[in-house]
Amino acid sequence: MTDCYETTYSQYNHIAGIDEVGRGPLAGPVVSAAVILPRECVLPVDDSKKLSDKKRRQLFIKIKEQALAIGIGIVDHKTIDEINILQATKLSMLQAIKNLAVEPDFLLVDALTLDTPLPQLAIVKGDEKNRSIAAASIIAKVTRDDMMIEYHQQYPQYLFDKNKGYGVAAHIAAIKMYGLCPIHRRSFTKGYGN
Repeated sequence: MTDCYETTYSQYNHIAGIDEVGRGPLAGPVVSAAVILPRECVLPVDDSKKLSDKKRRQLFIKIKEQALAIGIGIVDHKTIDEINILQATKLSMLQAIKNLAVEPDFLLVDALTLDTPLPQLAIVKGDEKNRSIAAASIIAKVTRDDMMIEYHQQYPQYLFDKNKGYGVAAHIAAIKMYGLCPIHRRSFTKGYGN
């Protein structure tokens, strides 16, 4: 993990890394995070998908302790169905930026370009290449996982605490048995239930 992008763009004081979680699931929101880390931060972060739940949660706490600012953006399943997942993802990223307590002057975005006047750089697989984006991926992942665990209390038959809304076999089998619940994305579940 490197901060070469922060070094390259060292003329900026508050560089925000931005990433999302939840583009692929059949249920629940898409969640983005924007994280501004201090330049001296040396957290051993990595792409959230490569970390165990325990390690993610440990880093989640450390990031919250050390970050200069963290913003979260959440776009629900209904909006995803209305505007499509790509636009919903961008919207959640813009929300996350807006919710930062410190205004960023440069954005490092995982793979996407956002409609904002702020200067930015889209980095493919940014969560593997940049510490700020990796930190954002961890914040977004833990935030969304906790939301899906809460949804499990309302809809236990879908096992959202385990699958987090992704289309694994047990989840699809539950949809076929029970139909769709209120947080399923209708645009993602055509042919599975009603």
